[in-house]
Amino acid sequence: MKKKTYIIMLLVLIVDQLTKFLVPVNLNIKIIKNFFYLTYTQNFGAAWGIFSGDVLILIVVSMVALLVINRYLLTSDINKLDVISFGLLMGGILGNLCDRLFRGYVVDFLNFYIFNYDYPVFNIADIGVVLGIFLMFISVWRGDRDEDKSRNRRRNDAN
Repeated sequence: MKKKTYIIMLLVLIVDQLTKFLVPVNLNIKIIKNFFYLTYTQNFGAAWGIFSGDVLILIVVSMVALLVINRYLLTSDINKLDVISFGLLMGGILGNLCDRLFRGYVVDFLNFYIFNYDYPVFNIADIGVVLGIFLMFISVWRGDRDEDKSRNRRRNDAN
């Protein structure tokens, strides 16, 4: 099951890096007027430009997050939802980490206007991080970990 997490991580990383490689620097295309545009930007910070210019801090935080997630993944029983959430999260973190390490900034290109708000431009890695965290919250909210533990205890008690 944990192998699937790493496959999802690699898929997110590959799709993220491939799309960033294919995005031309002068990209500015209207896909759906007043809603969705493809716009090339260089993000020197994190979400909404926080920590702008602090690439080293963002690299260290990303590496620590990957180590913590991987440690948890290797030492804990995880459920199906965790497999997906950890894969998405690690793939997204790795995608943006690769940009920071090799470019010094993150390439963003997905630009949405929602209810007249120009949402910050983002990329595939960002989608992985957000969906991964969202699915993790759902897993915790549903109590999947508690149910899995009690199910395992019942199995062990029956044996």
